[in-house]
Amino acid sequence: MTPDLDVAVVGAGVAGLATAHALARAGRSVLVLEAADAVGGRMRTVRRDGFLVDTGAEMIAARGYPATWALIRELGLTPADVPRVPDAVNVWHHGRAHPHVGRPLGLLTGAGLPPRARVDLVRLLARARAVHPDAAEHSPLARLTVADLAAGYHPALADRLLAPLARGFFGWRTERASAAPLLAHLAATGSTATWRTYRDGMDTLARRLAGGLDVATGRRVREVAQTRGGVRVAWEDGALTARTAVLAVPAPAARRLHPGAPPDERAYLDACAYAPMLRVSLTLDRPLAARPDGRGFVLLLPASADPVVNAVTVDHRKHPGRAPAGHGLVSVITTPEATAELLDASDSETADRVVERTERYLPGLRAALRTAVPHRFAHGLPEPTSEALRLRPAFLRRPLRPVEYAGDWLTLRPCSEGAVASALITAPRVLDRLARGPVSAPEGRHHEAA
Repeated sequence: MTPDLDVAVVGAGVAGLATAHALARAGRSVLVLEAADAVGGRMRTVRRDGFLVDTGAEMIAARGYPATWALIRELGLTPADVPRVPDAVNVWHHGRAHPHVGRPLGLLTGAGLPPRARVDLVRLLARARAVHPDAAEHSPLARLTVADLAAGYHPALADRLLAPLARGFFGWRTERASAAPLLAHLAATGSTATWRTYRDGMDTLARRLAGGLDVATGRRVREVAQTRGGVRVAWEDGALTARTAVLAVPAPAARRLHPGAPPDERAYLDACAYAPMLRVSLTLDRPLAARPDGRGFVLLLPASADPVVNAVTVDHRKHPGRAPAGHGLVSVITTPEATAELLDASDSETADRVVERTERYLPGLRAALRTAVPHRFAHGLPEPTSEALRLRPAFLRRPLRPVEYAGDWLTLRPCSEGAVASALITAPRVLDRLARGPVSAPEGRHHEAA
């Protein structure tokens, strides 16, 4: 069988698109297949009634995102396309929002932390600098959970910083997730004063990449199977053959799509758990704020403060273009416990529960509310366990095969940089495999698509 093309990429999030971009630049024929009706995945932006609603990822950092910034420059985006987010993070304590969380100034003002906890924060950051973000598995901290790590420091540090960050931004349960990737991320990105966003929505990078690629949306792939001629990719009403396929989807989805994966791949795929996430976007008829001065973008809620709301992002503060003049846009991220409870609830039940709880932090919310739209991600961000970190080096050393993978779970970094950086791992492997010629015979059991 003669393959239809060199590479079929399944998934049009930034991992799949960045991988496809690198392969196309190398002269390979590439087709990207996406189940949704638009590109972006967990970095998708919805445009409606003058609002730009980021449904998943919110921002990137000026530091610690080398692969992302290299791609931004390569695609011709300018600094004006990626503006700074002002007054980034606040934490709720004693009935008010405390500013300067994650900034050097916070060590002086407190940022909601007592003096002893601030000293412990300096100690913690010193340990974090020893963890490499691309090799967190080699740190002794890989064997500790976030909860284990937090137990060795002032209780306020865990309650008002470590747990809200891990639970709110990443959706992790602190008793399961390894501490090493969290610390590596904090050390790599540095001050929250460096946070930036895409002026025209968080899907800017995905849309720019897709503009130079052959992308087919509305193609929900059912199975990927190795054949004697390469790989067969099947969806509901069609199929194609390719010399190589790249599954740029979360690990549990990749495991389902490629049931014929060899045993040395299955072990790591099975160990790569994902945290579900729930985000509710609220459009308002006027801007609201969590602080009397109207400033601040993110408000973190300790678990001791609220059982439902973990983080509130005031998106009209992120960039003026997110909401029409005189209007407001707010997103609410629920706690892991509330996410588990509401993931399958109706939109109206979810919205009522979230708005009721958020009113305390944004007075006047219900009166200003126009629309409330939940965005559910069964696979939000990879939740790096000690077992996944242990298995990662062997997975990266596996033999070259016709079915490859891309995604944040390859890097075990809980951010969009992890997805973009995975292309730097995957694209060279694919090119090397293609240079070696056609597949002589399938490895292991052959699973033909129905």
